[in-house]
Amino acid sequence: MEAEFVRQADPYRRELLAHCYRMLGSVYDAEDLVQETYVRAWRSYDRFEGRSSMRTWLHRIATNACLNALESRNRRPLPIGLGAPSSDPADDLVEQREVRWLEPMPDEFLDPASVVTGRESIRLAVVAAMQYLPPRQRAVLILRDVLQWSAAEVAEMLEMTVASVNSALQRARAQMSRTELDSDKITEPGDAVRKELLDRFVAAFEAKDIPAMVDIFTKDAVWEMPPFTGWYEGPENIARLVDTHCPARRPGDMKLIPTRANGQHAFGLYMRDGDVYKPFNLPVLTLTKDGVSHVSSFFDRRLFRTFGLPDFLPVT
Repeated sequence: MEAEFVRQADPYRRELLAHCYRMLGSVYDAEDLVQETYVRAWRSYDRFEGRSSMRTWLHRIATNACLNALESRNRRPLPIGLGAPSSDPADDLVEQREVRWLEPMPDEFLDPASVVTGRESIRLAVVAAMQYLPPRQRAVLILRDVLQWSAAEVAEMLEMTVASVNSALQRARAQMSRTELDSDKITEPGDAVRKELLDRFVAAFEAKDIPAMVDIFTKDAVWEMPPFTGWYEGPENIARLVDTHCPARRPGDMKLIPTRANGQHAFGLYMRDGDVYKPFNLPVLTLTKDGVSHVSSFFDRRLFRTFGLPDFLPVT
């Protein structure tokens, strides 16, 4: 029976991980809840009668596990979502590690097909906006609009009426529309423009070339870096922030290694320490045809191993 359970259930692991991540906003919490889902499913597998598909059954368990977990957890924000105005780069940085910040998700943890077909629903800005929905509305939105389940299927799963599911979906869509997630801002440019922009980003930071940094960003670009609470708007302010607060002092002090997060381009940014480069932060980029429009730079160094990035790099 164990072999049969694994054969039927294991193909849905990555899909469930993406589902739990959208619900919780944390790659580590999502991994824990997927593990809990499989434990619960295995314990009750002898009572699984096949009246629904294995996929539906696992999603029911995972969704309810997430809803239970969210009863005792606050939403996971990004700094720009805290409601404060943009910060002055000349001010001291304010760190709040006690806040449970939104975390990025490595693309390699996701099913390759879902990264393509469900890319918009996994992007940082969208997952951050979902965090402001009440948990049950969040579940309805994900099940209906991302997984494309019918209102009747969602109603049965969440023990709601079809009318209440439709009402929750309407409210969730209205809330998401108020976040002003402009599709033009989250649509990447063509391959040639994208490659040139990423090359310029790497070159500017590895050289700590402040004027070049100004030219990379769009006029309304945003930079944020949890666990620091400030966020910074505009190319000049972003460049001043890097110039003022980044510990790199000369060309060659920073090294960037490309990776992917939430269907977006990202980098492991390393800082020189003697004869090696050590993990510093992990910036996730939003690209447009006009430049980099948003960077969320995460200072949780656990993410380097989670993303399969080296613990250090030699200075060559």
